[in-house]
Amino acid sequence: MGLRIYFTTVISDNDAKLTTEIQQLKFLRNNLTAQIQEMTYVSPAQWTIDAYCPRENNKRQCKACEKGWVHTQPNCHEINAAAWKTWEEAQEDCRGKNSDLVVLDDEAEMDLISHYSSPAIDGYWVGLRVEDGIWRWINGSDLTESSWIVAATDGQCAVSVWTNLLSVSCDSRRRWLCKKKALSV
Repeated sequence: MGLRIYFTTVISDNDAKLTTEIQQLKFLRNNLTAQIQEMTYVSPAQWTIDAYCPRENNKRQCKACEKGWVHTQPNCHEINAAAWKTWEEAQEDCRGKNSDLVVLDDEAEMDLISHYSSPAIDGYWVGLRVEDGIWRWINGSDLTESSWIVAATDGQCAVSVWTNLLSVSCDSRRRWLCKKKALSV
């Protein structure tokens, strides 16, 4: 009988400690919740506004492209010339900026991106690679301008060099070009 009273006392002491710890945790949780609610939250929509319409002298001036992007109606292009990445890494970087590697829609855009590179530069990744033996753009469409690049070989991706597209291993490292639609302002 004396043993049973001892266990009851130990259990009661542990219950009291747990209750105290639970109360302390609830207090800390409520305090942290209040701090979080007081913090400034920047929603994705607000971030977009800040990126395209930065405040200058307490006024907003909106632009069709974010800072660092080149406006080429109706698109924005970003030239990533400082770092070198594989084709997949470059596409991942573009996706992180709500864009893709450049898809060349026509001859005019091909001429436009040719100004970003020269024969002395190793070229820039564009959104074209071989899938199942076919040159395919990152948007899923097939390459229709066959004069732009040589025959398709799996594991190859396209690099823009001057006025040409060259076929190189997707695992090689190059600079890259991202593209997204410009805002109408």
